[in-house]
Amino acid sequence: MSAELPVTPDDPARGGGDGRLLRGTARVLAAAGLAVDAYVHAHLAGRYDAVMADISQGTLFRIEAGMAALAALLVLVWRRWPADLFAWSVATGGLALLLIYRYADIGAWGPFPDMYEPVWFTEKRVSVVAQAVAMVATVYLLLFRPRRRTRVDRPH
Repeated sequence: MSAELPVTPDDPARGGGDGRLLRGTARVLAAAGLAVDAYVHAHLAGRYDAVMADISQGTLFRIEAGMAALAALLVLVWRRWPADLFAWSVATGGLALLLIYRYADIGAWGPFPDMYEPVWFTEKRVSVVAQAVAMVATVYLLLFRPRRRTRVDRPH
């Protein structure tokens, strides 16, 4: 026989008390990571315009920059799970592709150019850290949703 502890309004996992601070911190970290990712990709895009198939790697970098900027804005101003999921998708997808193209030469496929680049340089390291921070922060936001208040929960 196990006794369950009641969830209190200040339960951090449910958004009360310390939970608000944790969720706010996670939002700021996610937005900051995505903003850094957007900056790095926008900054590097011109260097990769010559790497192309039907679409250039520079164009893909600009698309990543735009999506990361939008995700950063959404995670801050539209505090709903679809925004958090979009931010997680951008951060996780960008990180996955960066690591794949760092370690595997999969060549060009379809309209996408061969983006294999087996070296680490400062901007790539910064992007990895920023995307990883954003990914972890958005995982927190997605897993620990605030509890909806019911009439019974509301103070009298």
